[in-house]
Parts: sequence; structure tokens; C-alpha cells
Amino acid sequence: MTDPFVPRAGAVLSADIAVPEHARVVEFYTAVLRTGTRPLWGDDLMNDLGMPIIGIGERVEAYAELPLQWMPHIQVEDVGASVEEATRRGGRALMHAKDDQGGSQWAVLSDPDGAAFGLIPVSPPPPEPAEADAATRAKAGRIAWLDLTVHDADAARDFYAAVIGWTPDPASMKDDAGAYSDYCMLAGGQAVAGVCHARGPNLGLPPVWMLYVPVGDLNASIAAIEPSGGSVLEVMRGKGDAPTGVILRDPIGAHMALVAG
Repeated sequence: MTDPFVPRAGAVLSADIAVPEHARVVEFYTAVLRTGTRPLWGDDLMNDLGMPIIGIGERVEAYAELPLQWMPHIQVEDVGASVEEATRRGGRALMHAKDDQGGSQWAVLSDPDGAAFGLIPVSPPPPEPAEADAATRAKAGRIAWLDLTVHDADAARDFYAAVIGWTPDPASMKDDAGAYSDYCMLAGGQAVAGVCHARGPNLGLPPVWMLYVPVGDLNASIAAIEPSGGSVLEVMRGKGDAPTGVILRDPIGAHMALVAG
């Protein structure tokens, strides 16, 4: 599970998206994320500790070239070096902010498959309330996981290992076509993301970074998706056929996964 409270190279600190129909999209996510008796997300979609983990921005002219995808912000030791490595390996720099001396501050990139992601330097997150004990932190709104599904997961594995510094850990998989490996990507020995082939359980998923965001009441969130203008693509189920997660498409076509908080 991604911990947004610990600064570390390779960790996913936050994520955002720039959208048209901003008010409509905010209304959608407010409906599907703010479920349960103690919602993990505030009215402004900050988490319940008041930290900006996910953000929905208006699609102003400066953001017009960004894809309609949720983009994780990944911490790296050297933003400029990671941008150079990404472009050398077939990625594109969509935005690249620099200071007055030409030093890289942050960047938004797309990988060779078109999945967008942000690079930010390793830095402490905003201060959290003093009363945030371990139990509160564990239940706080956060990005629980993220997955990328592409046709060539081996190539994506190598791209992100070089650009971010993640260490791949193969996971044995099998479908009707035979055995293959998906990859759990590690940062400092902790699993932070998955890079998967578009086959087996991931067949049909879009080639974007899929955020897995916890909610207070998963059943209520699933029930709110379609009435709020979204679509349910897949309900993941566990023992007894109980829902364990859902993959949705929001009103402007972006994708997210929800899981029980």
C-alpha cells in the first residue's frame, strides 16, 4: 500500500487530473468517494487529515495538451535526469517546470504507451495534525495502489525501472495462452505499483495509470457511480461474491478503481 506520509524516492505522493466540465466531474467524485459514516475524503476531496492527495483542476489553456487521465505524482531523486532518461527511452515531456537557473522543479511525462505521470522531487509532505495516530493514518484517504496495464509489460517494466528507479519483482501469471509474468514495482523494498500485461485478469483495461482509491462504503460508492454520470467497467469480487473493488469510467472518460477503505 502506498504511504503518502513518508518521503521516499519512488513513492507515489499524490495524483491529479485537469478536466473539462470541472463542476460536473467534482460532483461525480464527491458522490462516489464521500461514502460511509466517516468519509475518507472531504468536500474539497482532500483526505480526512486535510492533505491534498488527489486533485481535480480545470482544463485551462496551459493544461490543454494533457491527456484525460489521472496522473500519479512520483517522487524521484533528480527530476531533470529522470526526464532525460524518459525521453531517451521513447517517452515525452508534456510539461517541464524549471527554476530561474534552469534546474528542474517538476515534470509531467507520457511513457511510450501514452500513460501520463508526474515527477516531483523527494520532499516532506504537508504537516499532518498532531492527533493523527497510527490508526488514523492507516484509515486516511490515500492512494492505496496503482496499476499500469499495457501489451508489453516487459518494456514498460524496463522504462519505469530506468526512469523512476523502481525495482521489478515478477509475479507468475497464467491464462489460456500460457504462462507469463506481471511485475510488482518496489521502492525501497516496498511495493508501490504494478505493471501488467493486457491479458488474463487485466484484459481490456486501458493503458493508463489506474489509481486504486479507498472509500468508506464500497457498496454505496458502486451504487452512486451510474446515477452520478459514470460507468461501471468491472466489479472485483472476493469470497462469497462480495465486492472488493470496482473499476469505473467517470463522466469525461477518465478511469479510476475504488476499493474498500
